Amino acid sequence: MKNVSFDWKSGLLTGILVFGAVLLASCGSAGKSGSSAASAEAETEESAAESTAAVQTELYVFAAASMTETMDQIIQLYEAKHPDTHLVATYDSSGTLLKQIQEGAECDLFVSAAQKQMNALEEAGSLLEGSRVDLLENKVTLAVPEGNPSAVESFDALAERLKAGDILLGMGNSDVPVGQYTQKIFAYYGLDEEALASSGVLTYGSNVKEVTTQVKEAAVDCGVIYATDAHSAGLTVVDSATKEMCGQVIYPAAVLKESAHAEAAQEFLAFLKTHEAAEIFEGVGFTAL
Repeated sequence: MKNVSFDWKSGLLTGILVFGAVLLASCGSAGKSGSSAASAEAETEESAAESTAAVQTELYVFAAASMTETMDQIIQLYEAKHPDTHLVATYDSSGTLLKQIQEGAECDLFVSAAQKQMNALEEAGSLLEGSRVDLLENKVTLAVPEGNPSAVESFDALAERLKAGDILLGMGNSDVPVGQYTQKIFAYYGLDEEALASSGVLTYGSNVKEVTTQVKEAAVDCGVIYATDAHSAGLTVVDSATKEMCGQVIYPAAVLKESAHAEAAQEFLAFLKTHEAAEIFEGVGFTAL
């Protein structure tokens, strides 16, 4: 019988190499498996996010510029309670918003700073039947820059100083509710707006926020703005207009007949009438109705 010699060193080296190859293959497989699992998990999360976004209702809210601060707070609160609803707000003068709606802009809910704009939509049959409500009341005020450098005291004094031509008043355009209220105040005092404008004692803003900015920056001696805007801007109010001077400042709200999400819009409108929303509105000087 032949003696078979065994090179134990060579065998040991071969074993190590084989074990290493198996180990590498195993790690590679595990790595691919882990990567696939992570990828699958990411795809699942992305799919879930897409699914959530797909069922989220988007509502378009048109609101008077004077509601900017309060409506932003309320929207934030509402979305936290209703993650399935996303609210897109547009703020401007009620006259501008009315024109945009009439021209076909997508709007689910409209809140105007005066009845005139809402009446126009109702007469055109553009409102969802039964959805119109009187939401808030505001006040028309006479506000002055810090320190009241021109010593404006009241609407009575304003009327006399406008006639004398020694004061510059900021007011809204004629298509802006706050401008229309100012025109009523002029009529109450027997003032001729056209004559005043020609004499250079009036300057205009396209919405109440512009007039508020004019007052805050002392670009005018005083301005006719809402109590809520004066509050938000930290301005001094020297007088408030009475009902006899310009009527009540009522903010109506309604769902549009062509709303793609009328039910969701009505739910948000109902929220605007709750105690939670009222606290936010009243915090800047609105009166909830």
